[in-house]
Amino acid sequence: MISDQEIFDAHRGGKLTVSSARPLETTRDLSIAYTPGVARVCEAIHEDPALVREYTWTGNTVAVISDGTAVLGLGDIGPQAALPVMEGKAQLFQRFAGLNAVPIVLDTLDIDELFDTIVRIAPSFGAINLEDISAPRCFELERRLIKALDMPIMHDDQHGTAVVITAGLRNAAELLGRKLSDLKVVITGAGAAGVATAKMLIAAGVKNIVMVDSRGIIHPDRTPLNSVKQELARITNSDRLSGGIETALLGADVFIGLSRGHVNEEQLQLMAPDPILFSLANPTPEIDPELARKYGAVVATGRSDLPNQINNVLAFPGIFKGALEAGATEISQTMKLAASRAIADIARENLDVDHIVPSPLDPRVAPAVAKAVQAAAIARK
Repeated sequence: MISDQEIFDAHRGGKLTVSSARPLETTRDLSIAYTPGVARVCEAIHEDPALVREYTWTGNTVAVISDGTAVLGLGDIGPQAALPVMEGKAQLFQRFAGLNAVPIVLDTLDIDELFDTIVRIAPSFGAINLEDISAPRCFELERRLIKALDMPIMHDDQHGTAVVITAGLRNAAELLGRKLSDLKVVITGAGAAGVATAKMLIAAGVKNIVMVDSRGIIHPDRTPLNSVKQELARITNSDRLSGGIETALLGADVFIGLSRGHVNEEQLQLMAPDPILFSLANPTPEIDPELARKYGAVVATGRSDLPNQINNVLAFPGIFKGALEAGATEISQTMKLAASRAIADIARENLDVDHIVPSPLDPRVAPAVAKAVQAAAIARK
């Protein structure tokens, strides 16, 4: 059990520092690092802007940016309260991928202001990790930034989650001798992670997905639906189901929980035999862990104290590392699928019901993901 005192002590003064990569001990050191030597580098970059990746930190540095509107399970707690999470994310980038990362929190909820601010600070960085920005605003912001900037941009709450879920489902299906294309998958929660997961699973070969939000099954005739859910209605629910969670779960092979909802025993009994249960709400999963073990052939959660933790740290450090090393101008769906396969392949070496994804601390993961993403990016050029 970790005490509050230990937690607060570990955060006192912040979790990051900035240090020099070169010695500054002599007058010569100063002349090279700053004036007059630095002017030569400035002139070279002015003549060839592509040199900025080689002669500044941008080729190895990610901006981690949030407005604090969807932080962990805490919700809209504002930019200052979100900063410890962004610092932690920067630590993970450094620890697992050797990337510099700078936490930035912005004090505005206006999409235009967020967009304008990020575009203006973008030249200082090689890539942008959007973090903890609420849906549906996060979809528009990410889309606009990808269109405006020639650099890797990813909202990790969407795509990092989707990558790891897809890896886990690949392995769970293989373990049970099933094909992705034959599975009926129910996803509860149509926020950032739910939308991205549905799209990635479709790209991976899943054909039958039913999305459920707080108002029930998403289908084309349900009103009102925002533009994001209208798209979901077009690409999911091929049987045109309507109703609530019970209707969705009837005969389902897979449950993926990305909401704060609750699934009880009677509802689980509606599913197909030996279902795959990804109950990912944290700290309280949608399905009680003991109940999930009773009914599920394979069970995953978002918690570190239970087997098969679906943890974004398996994905984002390697994804950004590979994209930066490839000189990619975007993070494509193909690159994300490559990351998912790399994660699944590592777990497959010791595959069993409690190990469908690697440990977040497995040192093989980030390099393997980076290599796969880099290859996918280069093949796309």
